[in-house]
Amino acid sequence: MNTPTPIDDQALESKVADAGDHACDSNGPEHPRRIRSFVRRAGRVTVGQDRALRELAPRYVLPFQSEPLDWDAAFGPKLKGAPCVLEIGFGMGDATAHIAAQWPHTRFLCCEVHEPGVGALLMRIESQGLHNIRILAHDAVEVMDQMLAAHTLDGLHLFFPDPWHKKRHHKRRLVQPEWLSKVCHLLKPGGQIHFATDWQPYAEHMLSVLQDQPLLVNLSRHASGFADRPAHRPETKFERRGLKLGHGVWDLMFERIGRPHG
Repeated sequence: MNTPTPIDDQALESKVADAGDHACDSNGPEHPRRIRSFVRRAGRVTVGQDRALRELAPRYVLPFQSEPLDWDAAFGPKLKGAPCVLEIGFGMGDATAHIAAQWPHTRFLCCEVHEPGVGALLMRIESQGLHNIRILAHDAVEVMDQMLAAHTLDGLHLFFPDPWHKKRHHKRRLVQPEWLSKVCHLLKPGGQIHFATDWQPYAEHMLSVLQDQPLLVNLSRHASGFADRPAHRPETKFERRGLKLGHGVWDLMFERIGRPHG
């Protein structure tokens, strides 16, 4: 079986040490020059996560490169030609592993720069015997710009992104019209977008941006425009905690329209 080009421990640690996923960087600029899929966050790596990073990263963590990814080489011949899904910001990887186990014939390229989260997902990959996940410890926006070719993706998952609550920080939100245009460029016709958030103002913002994109059609059957949580997406610990506190959760599911590529 073909395996991805190894990435050494120092390279991985350097990447994740330079960034984090879903928390505010108090040392960062007030108005960043461009939107990123993450912000800086510290975190303690457990013994198990550290072992996983050392032993499993060479097989499952791909190096960032400024050329299109060879999906077949990265995932091996058993998954040659299988559907491709990009996930942005998988946190500790519980939902990622759950969905990948249900869809064993789908390839999941997962972006996360939080080192404990990368280690945690590597542990899940090992314990559950998953072979259809590859990780990029790099900014997903750069991955989209440089590593993914047009009409490559069958799906994109974005679960519980940072909502940037304060109005002056709304420009930092990942889901913006320009970014969504990139997503549509990467999706195959029929490819699906699945977002989820527990912050209603951000849910409404995302819904507005999605509905304004002419290449997308809403898959919701409800007048609200929001979708029911599909069975394949589990409730995360974070989500369950929020529900107990009375928070709502909103799922958004849209499909890329257009003629089949090629």
